[in-house]
Amino acid sequence: MTEHATDGRRARGDATRRTAARAAADIATTHGLDSISVGALAAATGLSKSGILTVFGTREAIQVGAVAEARRIYISTVITPVWHIEPGRERLLALLDSWVAYLRAGTFPGGCFVAATTVEFGHRDGPVADAVRRLKREWLDLLEAELATAGSDDPARDAFCIDAYLGAANSRRELFGDDAALDRARDLACSVVPG
Repeated sequence: MTEHATDGRRARGDATRRTAARAAADIATTHGLDSISVGALAAATGLSKSGILTVFGTREAIQVGAVAEARRIYISTVITPVWHIEPGRERLLALLDSWVAYLRAGTFPGGCFVAATTVEFGHRDGPVADAVRRLKREWLDLLEAELATAGSDDPARDAFCIDAYLGAANSRRELFGDDAALDRARDLACSVVPG
C-alpha cells in the first residue's frame, strides 16, 4: 500500500471520528451519554455503523470521544476567544460573557455539555466518568486560578458560587426556555468576582 493511500484512509478515519464524536456530544446534551449508540450515530450522521466502529471500537470509546469533542468545542468557543485578556478580573468577566454567548449560540442542542453530563456521571466509575470529571475539574480549576489572580480570599468557594449560578441558568433555560436566566446568572457571578 502506498503512503498516499494510507494517508487518505487516515484522513477519512479522522473525519469519521470527528463527525461521530460531534454527533455523540450533541446527543449527550439532550438524551445523555448513556443513550449514545452506534445505530443512533449512524442515523444522525449518515456514516456507516462499521465505519464508526472501525474508528472507535467500542461504545465506551465513543462516549469518551464525545467528551473529548465537547472539551475541544468548549475551549474553542468559551476560553480561547478571551485568552488574550490579562488574567484575573477582566479575563474572568470575559469568560462569563463568553459562557453566556456559548449557550445563546445553541452550540449544543441541550445546553451546556458539562452541566448535562456532570449529573449523569456523578456517581459512576470508569473511563467515561473520569473524562467527565476531568472536564468539570478543568473548568473549576480555571475559575479558581482566575479568581486567585483577581484577589479572591477563597477562590474555591467563589468558583463554586459562579459554577452554581451558571449551572442554574443552564437548567432554567433548558426547562423553561428562559434566556433571561443567563443574564441573571452572569450578573450574580460577576458579583462574586473581586474588584
